[in-house]
Amino acid sequence: MIDHYLLDASALIAYLNDEVGADVVDDLLTQSYDEKASISMSIVNLLEIYYGVFRDIGQNKAEEVLNEILSLPIEVISELSFDALREAGRLKANYKMSLADSVALGVASVSRFSIATADHHEMDVVEQNEPIKFLWIR
Repeated sequence: MIDHYLLDASALIAYLNDEVGADVVDDLLTQSYDEKASISMSIVNLLEIYYGVFRDIGQNKAEEVLNEILSLPIEVISELSFDALREAGRLKANYKMSLADSVALGVASVSRFSIATADHHEMDVVEQNEPIKFLWIR
């Protein structure tokens, strides 16, 4: 049985920028290459990364980063099930968080994936009150 992880934008940004926690994401990617784990990411979180790079550096760099991400062993979840939609909506209504984070948490929750994140600011309270599994990268 392999472990399933959902990356949020903060985890992948840490990896791409070689920040603290990049080694944890690198280990997950290695496990995914070795088929010992599977890694997914919501397209909404991918959008967070794309638009941030586009805004800060420009379209060419955003396309370069997007292509780099798409070359990694990460399944991009491009459709949101109604169960995940409902869970994301419930979480967004009950906790102060971005829409993208609520989508990631909703998908992780209904899929029973662990969410890999560095975003303590929005997610500590969720971890304390919800049965969602977290993998803190830092």
